[in-house]
Amino acid sequence: MDIRCYLKPSCGWSNGVRAIMAKYALNYVDVDIINNPANYAEMVEKSGQRLSPCVEIDGVMLPDISGAEVEQYLLANQLVVPNDKAPAVPIDAPCTDEEHEKMRIKTIRFF
Repeated sequence: MDIRCYLKPSCGWSNGVRAIMAKYALNYVDVDIINNPANYAEMVEKSGQRLSPCVEIDGVMLPDISGAEVEQYLLANQLVVPNDKAPAVPIDAPCTDEEHEKMRIKTIRFF
């Protein structure tokens, strides 16, 4: 599969998507939408909206999606085999206060 994940460097929702990629040992491109304005613009153009995460799988865009929803899509379309491996982090959770603070201090925001 060709997978591009438009993610924030530190975010509960983004980390949930990463956890699903790890759970199923999927190769993917982690596209930083916070520190690279071109990446953010690409995500908005492809998804038609400004919210993240967005995950593109073999040309199908899944906009504003959680890790749990990515997993549901993968399983429903038989792109992965179900397994009992527990994700390393919650797959359907917002950013914590600590993550918001880290983004405020450590990242370059352009929007």
